Amino acid sequence: METANINIKFLENNKEKQIPFYATDGSAGMDMKACLENDVTLKPLERALIPTGIAISLPGPKYGAFLFARSGLASKHGITLANCVGVVDSDYTGEIKVALVNLSNEEYTITNGERIAQMVIMEVAKANFTVCEELEKTERGDGGFGSTGSF
Repeated sequence: METANINIKFLENNKEKQIPFYATDGSAGMDMKACLENDVTLKPLERALIPTGIAISLPGPKYGAFLFARSGLASKHGITLANCVGVVDSDYTGEIKVALVNLSNEEYTITNGERIAQMVIMEVAKANFTVCEELEKTERGDGGFGSTGSF
């Protein structure tokens, strides 16, 4: 597995100063924690931008940091990312914040230090578009939603 060297800065509001961590050796994502002075209660369908107290510097434009929901938080409590996947571009060096939404029917309170998302560092490719009149023929062609069958 390739590693990427990431610089991290702890912001003033971050008293614990804990680096994001992999929960297990096989984890793809690092746990991100809420960095809060006060608890944040999300009512059903309410959104909030939750600070993490860290900023990072990626090793150049071939990398991005991607924020994903934590499966337990989503499946047990309906708390997920408002934008489905958060993207931290290589040239962004401000505080990483997580846009959370409560999709359940019950209030949920986020506390300081709670694991709220997971961050995956991935290589990204820049697209170079070439305008054409026709695309290559494939077996699927333009078959869209549900075109490959059901369960």
